[in-house]
Amino acid sequence: MTQTRARTVFLLAHTGRPAAIRSAELVVQGLLRSGLGVRVLEAEAADLPLPPEVELVKEATPSCLDACELLIVLGGDGTLLRGAEFARASGVPMLGVNLGRVGFLAEAERDDLDKVVDRVVTREYEVEERMTIDVEVHRNGDVVHRDWALNEAAVQKIEPERMLEVVLEIDGRPVTGFGCDGIVCATPTGSTAYAFSAGGPVVWPEVEALLMVPISAHALFAKPLITSPDSVLAVEVQQHTPHGVLWCDGRRTLELPAGARVEVRRGAVPVRLARLHHAVFTDRLVAKFALPVAGWRGAPH
Repeated sequence: MTQTRARTVFLLAHTGRPAAIRSAELVVQGLLRSGLGVRVLEAEAADLPLPPEVELVKEATPSCLDACELLIVLGGDGTLLRGAEFARASGVPMLGVNLGRVGFLAEAERDDLDKVVDRVVTREYEVEERMTIDVEVHRNGDVVHRDWALNEAAVQKIEPERMLEVVLEIDGRPVTGFGCDGIVCATPTGSTAYAFSAGGPVVWPEVEALLMVPISAHALFAKPLITSPDSVLAVEVQQHTPHGVLWCDGRRTLELPAGARVEVRRGAVPVRLARLHHAVFTDRLVAKFALPVAGWRGAPH
């Protein structure tokens, strides 16, 4: 690695997208022109037209962000969640630029690249913390796996022709059991992701809570549940059911044998997001989903 400048920004991009390659080039040029250093993964640099001043790192570990003040991520939701892994492990704030479809984690769109560079250079951004969840998988009383998620931990069936039989538990007490396609345990940040697709409610990010949302459950009582952020949610895979699978943020997976127990609680380490705008979440929701608000007159004065 070359000598680090006084201020350094790490850039993570989905180099499989032509738009990301062009966007990365513009961001790098703008940051270098303003005197900031830029650091990039060596594996991604091969696909990017980068000048020699850019620092290259070989291994994608949290330490590769050492001395960086910000992580800029260019891509869709999957790339932003990949960036969240770096942000959580390193404590460096993440600023996402959406090159995909919805991109709730992103703070800016492709057309805002000049503004992104200007705000980074002048440090005109704020940092907010987003709640995460910690996940444990138990088998025969032993913890066999630990993971985490920013959006959700989903317990799902593997065999498409057979339901997954589960029992739900909250704070050490059983709630209900049924056959289903799966269960989503989500954060407020994840309420607009998989949990939303499964019929869960939209929860404002500043609300501290945990969500439990059934997927295609065969039961009369199979409504989404919202609990205290201090609650412990558990999903027990019944002994007589086929194996299931655990997905964390749709990126990390683990097979769940019959009898496995998945516990979800508030995460010990948050993800830090850099924010350029003071727009309320309501406006972000309307913009991302293109909600019809024509005819709104507002409260009378």
